Amino acid sequence: MEGDEYINIESDLHENKHTSIDEDHEQPRLKGVLYAALIIMIICWLIFDTTKQGSRQLISFGGLVMYIVLMLLFSKYPTQVAWRPVFSGIGMQFILGILILRTKVGFDVFNWLGIQIQTFLEYSDAGAKFVFGDKYTDHFFAFKVLPIVVFFSTVMSMLYHVGFMQWLVGKVGWIMHVFMGTTPVESLVAAGNIFVGQTESPLLVRPYLPYITKSELHAVMTAGFSTIAGSVLGAYISFGVRQGKITRKCIIFTLWFSLHWQSESKNLLEAASQGASTSIGLVANIAVNVISFLALLSFLDSALSWVGNLFDYPQLTFENICAYVFMPFSFMMGVDWEDSFIVGGLLGYKTFFNEFLAYERLSKLIQNREKGGSMYINGVKQYMTVRSEVIATYALCGFANFGSLGLVIGGLTSIAPSKKKEIADGAFRAMIAGTKIVTYFTGMLTVPSPEVPCHILLGNASNFTDFPANSTNLVECCQQLFSRHLHSVS
Repeated sequence: MEGDEYINIESDLHENKHTSIDEDHEQPRLKGVLYAALIIMIICWLIFDTTKQGSRQLISFGGLVMYIVLMLLFSKYPTQVAWRPVFSGIGMQFILGILILRTKVGFDVFNWLGIQIQTFLEYSDAGAKFVFGDKYTDHFFAFKVLPIVVFFSTVMSMLYHVGFMQWLVGKVGWIMHVFMGTTPVESLVAAGNIFVGQTESPLLVRPYLPYITKSELHAVMTAGFSTIAGSVLGAYISFGVRQGKITRKCIIFTLWFSLHWQSESKNLLEAASQGASTSIGLVANIAVNVISFLALLSFLDSALSWVGNLFDYPQLTFENICAYVFMPFSFMMGVDWEDSFIVGGLLGYKTFFNEFLAYERLSKLIQNREKGGSMYINGVKQYMTVRSEVIATYALCGFANFGSLGLVIGGLTSIAPSKKKEIADGAFRAMIAGTKIVTYFTGMLTVPSPEVPCHILLGNASNFTDFPANSTNLVECCQQLFSRHLHSVS
C-alpha cells in the first residue's frame, strides 16, 4: 500500500471519528436511553425465552456478565472504559445471534452457506489425490487438511486481485464504524484479521503503529487473538466440526472496516500462484507445531501418569488437569454440567497448545456421538450433547493461546520496536481479552436439534417411557440417522 493511500484513509476515518464524538457530546441523553433500552430488551427477552426454553440460557447470561465484570476489574484504567463500543458490540452480536440462530431464514441461509463452503473446499481433494495418490486420506491431516489451506489461500489471493474483498469489507466496515465508533487503526487491523493472520494484519497500519495509544495497541493485539484467518477456516471445517457454526462465528464476532489492499500481481493466474506460494510458510508452521505439541503432550501425559501412580491415580493427564481448571468457565458458557469437564479439557488444549489439537479432539467426540454406543466407558464420558458441541465449536475458534502469544510479541516488536515494552506488557492481557464473548451469546441463543440418538430409542422400543414426548423430534432424529446411512452406503 502506498503512503498517500494510508494518509487519505487515515484522514477520512479520523474525520468520521471526530464527527461521531461530537455527536456523542451533543446527544448524551439519547445514548443513555438507547443503552438502557438495549439492556431492558435483552433482559425481557431472557425472561420470555427462559419460560419457554428452560433456565440454561440464564447461565450463559450470567457468564456474559461475569466476563464483562472480570475484564473491568482487571483493566488498568477501569474508570476510563469507553462504554459505547462495549454496549454497541453486545447489541450487534445479540441481534445477529438472534437472526442467525433463532430465525429459520437466518439459520437456513448460514447453514446453506456453510455447506457450500465445505463443498467448495472439497475441490482441493483433486489436487491432493493427484500429488499424493488415491490413498491420500490414509494420512488425513497431512494430505487432506493441509491441502485445503493451500487451496483457500489461492482463492483468497485471486479475490483480492479482482478487488472483491476490498469492496465487501468496505461496505460492511462502514456500518461497523458508524455503530461501534472504533478508531481507524483498530478498524483496519480488525478487518484484516479475518482474511490474513494476526501477525500480517498489523502491516496494514505499519506507518502508524509507533504513534498509537496503549488502548489502540491493546485492541490491535486483542483483535488478533479473538479472530481466525480465512486461510485456516477450511482446515477447521475439515476436522468434521459443524461448518455452519464456524461460518456464523466469523460473521458474528469479527469487526470489519474499510480495507484498501492493493494486489501486487499483474493478472489472475499470477495472483493464484502467489496465493499458493504464500501458503507454504503457513502449512509448514501448522505441521511442525502439531508435531511438536503432540509429542510434548504425549510426554507430559506419561510424566503425569507416573506421578499419579505414586498417589494411586494413574489416569492423571494434562487434559484432566485443564478440565478441572476450565470447568467453571465452560459451565458458565452454557455447556451442560455433565459435559463441562470435557469442554474444560478442550479449552486447555486450545489455550496451552493450539486450536488444531483441540478441534482434532472435538472431532473424535463428534464421531463417537454419531456412531452411537455407550455414553460412558469405565466411568469416562465418550461424547457430548449437540448443544455442548456447538458451544465448544465457538469457544475453540480463535488464536488465543500461548503459542500465538509469542508470535504476536515477536511480530509487533519487529514492526514497531519503539513499542516493545508496551507490547510485552499488554500481550497477555490481550490474549485473555481475546477469549470468546460470543460464546456466551451462543449459549443464550442456541436451541439445538434433537439430541436423543435413534439407536438408543429403537433399542428401547419396548419401553415407551424412554421415547421423547415430542414425536416430531423422534421422526426428525430417525430421518437424520437414515440419511447418514444412505450417504455411507452410496
